Amino acid sequence: MPIYEYVCSACDAAHEALQKISDEPLTLCPKCGQDALKKKVSAAAFRLKGGGWYETDFKKSGQKNIAGDSATASGSTSSGSSSSSD
Repeated sequence: MPIYEYVCSACDAAHEALQKISDEPLTLCPKCGQDALKKKVSAAAFRLKGGGWYETDFKKSGQKNIAGDSATASGSTSSGSSSSSD
């Protein structure tokens, strides 16, 4: 759901509201109670919900998980150093 910014033309109070796109714009100012709230034109804001990012998000074809790549790289370095000591 987008977060919309409003400003009251009577008291200049700023207000943010989490609304559906289909919701009617707010008009009643929560601070002064007058019917003078106007929607501001601003950059889109949104909330990310859920358990987090998945391994498949933003992955290029054939690329492995970044954390897995660094673990593999450090694992090969340590095994390479142990081979040198043998």
